[in-house]
Amino acid sequence: MSILITGGTVVTSEGTQEADVLVDGEQIVALLTPDASADVSVDEVIDATDMYVIPGGIDAHTHMEMPFGGTSSADTFETGARAAAWGGTTTIVDFAVQAKGTSLLATLDKWHAKADGNCAIDYGFHMIVSDVNEATLKEMEACIEGGVTSFKMFMAYPGVFYATDGEILLAMQQARRTGATVMMHAENGIAIDQLVAQALAAGRTDPLHHGLTRPPELEGEATHRAITLAKVAGCPLYIVHLSAAQALDAVAQARDDGQNVFAETCPQYLFLSLDDLGRPGFEGAKYVCSPPLRTREHSAALWRGLRTNDLCVVSTDHCPFCYKEQKELGRGDFAKIPNGIPGVEHRMDLLHQGVVAGEITLPRWVEICSTTPARMFGLYPRKGVIAAGADADIVIYDPAERQTLSVATHHMNVDYSAYEGMEITGKVAVTMSRGRVIVADGEYKGSPGHGNFLARDLNQYLL
Repeated sequence: MSILITGGTVVTSEGTQEADVLVDGEQIVALLTPDASADVSVDEVIDATDMYVIPGGIDAHTHMEMPFGGTSSADTFETGARAAAWGGTTTIVDFAVQAKGTSLLATLDKWHAKADGNCAIDYGFHMIVSDVNEATLKEMEACIEGGVTSFKMFMAYPGVFYATDGEILLAMQQARRTGATVMMHAENGIAIDQLVAQALAAGRTDPLHHGLTRPPELEGEATHRAITLAKVAGCPLYIVHLSAAQALDAVAQARDDGQNVFAETCPQYLFLSLDDLGRPGFEGAKYVCSPPLRTREHSAALWRGLRTNDLCVVSTDHCPFCYKEQKELGRGDFAKIPNGIPGVEHRMDLLHQGVVAGEITLPRWVEICSTTPARMFGLYPRKGVIAAGADADIVIYDPAERQTLSVATHHMNVDYSAYEGMEITGKVAVTMSRGRVIVADGEYKGSPGHGNFLARDLNQYLL
C-alpha cells in the first residue's frame, strides 16, 4: 500500500528538513514539499505534525536465545523483535555463537532456524568464533558468501569463548584477506579470573565484586592489545560494548593514527554505574554485565567520545536474564550470575535523553542509532536513511511525550527493568518496517515472519 507521512520534521545524520515522506510498498519513493504532496493520492495518510520522522533504529549487538552459564537469554527472536519495534528499532544484528568443536556453517544454520519466520523486523547475524582452527578459518569465507561479514572474538571467558593472541592473529589475518571486520570483546580474561578467584576465596561474593574484579585498566590493556594485533594483521577492528575511559583512549589514539579501528558503547554505560551493582541485598545482580558498569566519570568520557566520533555506534548488547531463576543462580557466588542487561526496547529513547540534555545533537542521535551501524555493517543505503530508494523503515517520534520506564510497561521478556522508574522525554508514536506499520496508537500490529534475513555487505568505512 501507499502511505504519505505529512507535517513532520525529517531528521537524518546530515540535518533536519520539513518534508513529507511518500512510501509505496516496501520503499520510500520521495521526499516532498507540502505543496507537492497535496496532489498525491495514497491509501493512507499519517499525520506527524510536531514530531520527528527518522530512519528506523539499527541495533547491531543483540543476543536473543543465547546460551550462557547453563541457561539462555530470556528473549526469543519473536519477543525480542517485538520489543525492539516498540522502541523504534527496525533492524537487529544478532550473534550466532560457535560452540567449541562445531563448525561456523552449522552454527549459522542453527541461528537461522531460531530466527527465520519468527522476527517481526529485519535481522542479520555476526558470527562468534570461539574455536580457531584451519577448518574454521576456511569457513569464514563461506560465512561472508552467506551475508555474515563480521566475526566476534573474546579476550575474556577462558574455557568458554577465550581466544589466545595467536588465535586472534590468525583470524585477523583471514579477515584482512576477505575484507571482513573482527569484533572484539576486549577484557584481559586471564587476569580477571585470578582476581575473581581471590575475591571468592576471601568471601567477597556479592554482585558488586563482579565489577571490582573487572577493573577498567584490564579493559584498557586488552583494547590496546587488540588494536596492536589488528595493526600487525592489517585487519579492521570493531571494539564492542566499550565501557572504560582507558579503552576509549586507546581507540582514539588508533583512529588518530589512521588505523581502521571503530568502537561502540551501550546505554547502560551512559546511564547506569557501579553504584547499581552495589545495590542492597542481591539487587545488584540485575546489573551484572561484562564489561561491568563503571564509576560516573567513565560515563562522562563516553559522552565525549560520542561527540568526537571516537565512539561511533550505540548498541544495547541486549542479553536479558530474569532476576528470578536466572540471575539468582549466582546467589553466594557473583561469578555464576548470568551476564547481561535487557535494553533493546529503550535504546532510542535513552539516547534521545542525550539530545534533551545537550550531550548530542538530533542528527548525531540518528547517526549513532541508525546511519552509522547501517554503514558499518553493510546495510546502507537500504537501511539507515530517509531517502528515495531506501527501505521504508521509518519511526515517527514524539519528542514531547513523557514516559516512565518500568517492567510494568515494557515488552521485553524479562521480569525487571534496569531503568525502573526513570522518567524520560520522548516516545515512539509509529514504527514502520518495510512500509508496514507495526506499532501505532499504542498497539502492536506486527507479526512473526514479517522480518527478512539481511545478507550484509562489507564495512563501508574502511580506509
